[in-house]
Amino acid sequence: MGNWQKNGWRTKPRVQMPDYQDADALQAVEAELSSYPPLVFAGEARRLKAELGAASRGEAFLLQGGDCAESFAEFRADPIRDTFKVMLQMAMVLTYGAKVPVVKVGRMAGQFAKPRSAPTEVKDGVELPSYRGDIINELDFTSAARIPDPAKMLRAYTQAAGTLNLLRAFSTGGFADVHHVHSWTLGFTDRDEAEKYRDMANRIQDSIDFMSAAGLTGETNHELSTVDFYTSHEALLLEYEEALTRIDSTSGKWLAGSGHMIWIGDRTRQPDGAHVEFARGVLNPIGLKCGPTTTAEDLKVLMAKLNPENEAGRLTLIARFGAGTVAEHLPRLIRTVQEEGANVVWSCDPMHGNTIKSSSGYKTRPFDSVLREVQEFFQVHNAEGTIPGGVHFEMTGQDVTECTGGVRAVTDEDLSDRYHTACDPRLNASQSLELAFLVAEELSARRTNGSAAAAV
Repeated sequence: MGNWQKNGWRTKPRVQMPDYQDADALQAVEAELSSYPPLVFAGEARRLKAELGAASRGEAFLLQGGDCAESFAEFRADPIRDTFKVMLQMAMVLTYGAKVPVVKVGRMAGQFAKPRSAPTEVKDGVELPSYRGDIINELDFTSAARIPDPAKMLRAYTQAAGTLNLLRAFSTGGFADVHHVHSWTLGFTDRDEAEKYRDMANRIQDSIDFMSAAGLTGETNHELSTVDFYTSHEALLLEYEEALTRIDSTSGKWLAGSGHMIWIGDRTRQPDGAHVEFARGVLNPIGLKCGPTTTAEDLKVLMAKLNPENEAGRLTLIARFGAGTVAEHLPRLIRTVQEEGANVVWSCDPMHGNTIKSSSGYKTRPFDSVLREVQEFFQVHNAEGTIPGGVHFEMTGQDVTECTGGVRAVTDEDLSDRYHTACDPRLNASQSLELAFLVAEELSARRTNGSAAAAV
């Protein structure tokens, strides 16, 4: 990485990025952003890398979740709080199932840009550039709204800073106390339709009661009332990323100051492309989406470029294939990693391969398909003798109706009730927590089977 420059990506082929019409305006925004403080700090990124290193060894488990794309219009304290709250609930349930710490990483405070399957879209015979997220252009279907505006990067920075400020307050101010978190979860399992999760919830309560009886409370034990919570986003808009990249005074290495963890999407992982060139030079943990078209040769090159020192926790491979196809694609990638002796965290994104168009015309994701892909992910890792290190969900703490199914049985006809996403459908609070219970059962079964095998 010694010859890496933060603007070196500009000499590489670029995809999924806007062409700004006013070069002077873009340059002025980049200069202003470059003078702002970073949003995150190198010590935090290093700590996250160490925790992800533990996940790569099965000593922790990664929970990554949040919005498909953050919205300027929806920027309020309550949605941030509600998503954080549900992630805490999910993490508690997963901790109980896995019996290891859960690394909590939000798709928050930076997830503003979205890759699109086509550069334009057509409505009623009118063709306009695609909406690429609020940091680039606007959702309204007008010519003016779809023009990329560099000034939107400044608003994204301000919103990300506000979100991070609130998340840090929630993480350390008592909101995250385990007793509060579990009381919210008990509210979910008190519903008749969630009865099947009540036994696990009661066992978690027994553990908390035991800790309290032993004098381990939030008042006496800091770890029970605070959490480490990290932010992440797809590093898609490289002008924004470069402007917030800083030298870490401790190590002399470059830090992507826009978020603790950044990832490269399935559409932008070209080994000789701009996004890989940028990500390879920063010290942050890097995620890499791996879809059905990921070849073994590309993966070898990408691992060598993105993690040349083979650091544990540096690289997370986020598998996204679609239910019913995991066994076709994941084993060859696992074997490629093993052949290279590479240190990676394996995470499952069961959202992006399971998007369908409902009978009512809405883009949706069936809960059963999401769950099935997670189960197949675990099955393959069990068969290969490797470690399923985490899960990656598009979700919200709001009571939306965007994905069908779950214990509250959202139907195709229900989708129009509260379909608020600007891009892809998200799991709602109930579906997210239910999924956590089901993943916890997978983790618990894996731990039990592993113990039995060791005893033999």
